[in-house]
Amino acid sequence: MSQTIGIIGLGIIGSIWARHYHAAGVLAGVWNRSPQADFPQWRETPAAVARAADVIQIVVADPPAVTAVIEAIKSELGPRKLVVQSSTIDPEGSRRFHQLVTATGARYLEAPFVGSKAAAEARKNVYYLGGDREVVAAAEALLSLVSETRFHIGTHEQAAAMKLAMNLNIALVMGALTESLTFARQAGISDDTYFKVLEKNASSTALAKLKEPNLRTGNFSPQFSVKHMHKDMRLASRTLEPSVFPLLETIRDQLQRAEARGLGSDDFSVLLKLLKS
Repeated sequence: MSQTIGIIGLGIIGSIWARHYHAAGVLAGVWNRSPQADFPQWRETPAAVARAADVIQIVVADPPAVTAVIEAIKSELGPRKLVVQSSTIDPEGSRRFHQLVTATGARYLEAPFVGSKAAAEARKNVYYLGGDREVVAAAEALLSLVSETRFHIGTHEQAAAMKLAMNLNIALVMGALTESLTFARQAGISDDTYFKVLEKNASSTALAKLKEPNLRTGNFSPQFSVKHMHKDMRLASRTLEPSVFPLLETIRDQLQRAEARGLGSDDFSVLLKLLKS
């Protein structure tokens, strides 16, 4: 593969992707706000990553963090560079970042994803891609190294919106699952019985299967943290008219309560703790 890639943001997912890229021999550089100097291909600045790599993939926390990264790397961008933006942001932010990047002559691809730590380790993340077909095609070979499926959603704004829509769905499913499980427990029904019955119910989901161990044992080590899901729901609320989406506002309130209780760094299945069991 002739293209090289750099990763900016070594969180749970970014660090896993970077190691996959390194194993494939295409990683040209990495940088993280909290230094990780022993990480393969560590660079001292975001600009150094952009200078070394053909493709720069951004995997950071929120729109302000993406803004800071783009400001830091734009002097190194130009027609030979492609910026792949994989942080969860809102459509307005995507529009702004697209303008900032393409003003340098570089290309921009919106590429948010779904899939937790386990999916990233198994290279089973799913990307929602937004941009011209030629730009999507240019990133295909590299993104296939860390993902199972890549959907071309449409524009970069639409890809950002799709990610928020999917996270809204996941958050609401988790809210319903924790309430349903708590209801069953209060009726004296064992977890063994509850999950066995749920598996044969029309409402059974892959999320329930994934989070069953967390909910059974109360181990809420983060795969997708409360603080990140809460941030995504804030972005969704900012994008849309809240009065039209009552469930969005309800789950956002639940996530806010979890953060206020000091649970922000726990997996979002910790919403179970907000309920009496």
